[in-house]
Amino acid sequence: MLWDILPSASVPGGAPMNVTYHLHKLLKNPALITRIGDDEKGKELTEIFSSKGVCNDFFQWDHEYETGKVYANMNDHHEVVYDIVKPVAWDFISWNASLQQAVSESEYFIFGSLASRNDVSRNTLFQLLESANKKVLDINLRTPHFNQKITEELISKADFLKLNLAELELISSWYFMDKDLKDRAKALMNKFHLTKMVVTLGAEGAILFWEGQQYQHNGYKVNVKDTIGSGDAFLAGFISKWMENSSPQTALQFASGLGAFIAGKTGGCPDYDISEVNDFIAQKKPEN
Repeated sequence: MLWDILPSASVPGGAPMNVTYHLHKLLKNPALITRIGDDEKGKELTEIFSSKGVCNDFFQWDHEYETGKVYANMNDHHEVVYDIVKPVAWDFISWNASLQQAVSESEYFIFGSLASRNDVSRNTLFQLLESANKKVLDINLRTPHFNQKITEELISKADFLKLNLAELELISSWYFMDKDLKDRAKALMNKFHLTKMVVTLGAEGAILFWEGQQYQHNGYKVNVKDTIGSGDAFLAGFISKWMENSSPQTALQFASGLGAFIAGKTGGCPDYDISEVNDFIAQKKPEN
């Protein structure tokens, strides 16, 4: 959980926080594990979460390191380029029994690679993974905050993997998988014994691999404000439908719709109602 410092404003951010926010908006019951600095920016984040009614029982306070910051700038293709400050409070998430209990009692545990860039948070993450149930990895590779060995360890723990096309190409290159997109995806799944994976393709939609079946959605056309958090919204949308036992295709459609809807807004956590998302999906046609 951190602050995205944009050219025009500072907004709450961080992929886990974004996913938590959207799951809450989708009427699920998420909780976020994070660590924030004992500073004004940390207190402000806590107040924002509390005001929205999102669980902050597992926030840790750090008296040495400041609340996380990311300097985000847009390039000419509406893509966000990140400068992720380190070290910050969320690099030092400490294990305790209450975290372990919360994870063991939760149906889903969503995690990413950034929390593993420092050995303190990394050790906590791997301890929590031991008692997690459905483990969802949003790989979220950000140079230079990852390496191959730890990335492989994270993937090996996952029950469901979400990654974008650039991340698929990067990870595939480690194993000389010189094939087309779907073949690389299947080869990666075979290597790590995965049965569930989704590859997001930006404006081109996403491809879902689910227990031996393939599903594809070509995305929705939208006037992009920025892409911050749109992938996180996609993941939250997908998980919300997974929780409701919707079909894979229905989950993929809703996830694609929510991701596009958020890309048409400013920042990763705009205010909205589920009915707005459903109306957006009903009024839009997928790209051909």
